[in-house]
Amino acid sequence: MGKLDKKIFGTLFFSIFATVTGVGIVVPLLPIYAHDLGASGLYIGLIFGAFSMSRTVFLPWFGRLSDIKGRKPIIVPGFLAYALISVAFIYSNTVSTLIVIRFFHGISSAMLMPVIQAYIGDITPRGREGITMGVFNTSLFLGLSLGPLIGGIVKDHFNLQTSFICMGLLALIGFFLCLLLLPPTRSEKGIISAEKLISWKTLVYDRHVAGLFSFRFAYVFCVGIIWGFIPLYADQKFGTSSSLIGVLIMLGVFVSGLIHIPMGYLADRISKKLMVVAGGLTVSYGILSFVWADRLADLFRATVFFGLGGGVSMPALMAMAVLKGSRINAMGSIMALMTVAHSLGMLSGALLGGMMMDFFQLRAAFPLGGMVMLICTGLFLVGTHPKQN
Repeated sequence: MGKLDKKIFGTLFFSIFATVTGVGIVVPLLPIYAHDLGASGLYIGLIFGAFSMSRTVFLPWFGRLSDIKGRKPIIVPGFLAYALISVAFIYSNTVSTLIVIRFFHGISSAMLMPVIQAYIGDITPRGREGITMGVFNTSLFLGLSLGPLIGGIVKDHFNLQTSFICMGLLALIGFFLCLLLLPPTRSEKGIISAEKLISWKTLVYDRHVAGLFSFRFAYVFCVGIIWGFIPLYADQKFGTSSSLIGVLIMLGVFVSGLIHIPMGYLADRISKKLMVVAGGLTVSYGILSFVWADRLADLFRATVFFGLGGGVSMPALMAMAVLKGSRINAMGSIMALMTVAHSLGMLSGALLGGMMMDFFQLRAAFPLGGMVMLICTGLFLVGTHPKQN
């Protein structure tokens, strides 16, 4: 068993933590900023949709490019692009400009997340996939938790432009860390010639990959429903304060992040597939529990179950993705597909959840999430069955 390169791991961990924190500072404030510029609900949706659309389109391209050209040549410009986009936000004074900036924001995001995860996969020692991905993912959970908190404090004491400056400075930290501390591209593992690279058609038709993709999609589909509609549900049914709604949303993220490391450790020692299925069933129970909630305490209990399900399943699922990427020499492509599943899940959850709310009632969005999660857990089981690979 090889050793994890702690210098590379630490560089990528702190770089992505800084950048995700910066994004977390700004993104929750964007709807307010857009509204102040005169944006309607449709245009606010377009501001967020432009990011998801460009990110989804460019993810496979950058993931594959990193398999051929190396990780560092994609990661370093990606961090610089984030910093420049922060400057663009400061000078943006129209809704249409915001939409364009968010489109390029999505492209820069596509340069970072799958490529960094692929780099982590490259340096992961055999037999330690679960704990390595579990530890790395805590950088995302920490950033997602701290960002909105810092953003609110900065806006209250300074102004929105200061939040954009914070985002830019944090992205620059990631840029300089990776530029100076990551080794030269020639020393990277996992680089393969374009001729030997597995085709997209082969990947898409691979049942194992489809199983991993469907589970990731369903989990984030449920996240999209919860983030999009729990605030409204809690307000309408229980008259919950804004601060308590914030705690409710962040509780799931916190619980999931809290157990990522121990669950990653466990995933290296027991069946990863068993953990993914157990997590999927717990997520399904958690999101269905929102429908049965009679008290505010029931909402918090449902959120905890949902967070536990994600914390149990995600380290094991990503460990399986690392193993698959390593086995077929397509780590960047596999991680890109996992991130595409994330983007499509978030977008679909918000859109279909909204349709359920408009055509039926608000609470109907939660059974939809539970049904999608159960179906995709079944697809994961079928796809990852040994006879199918």
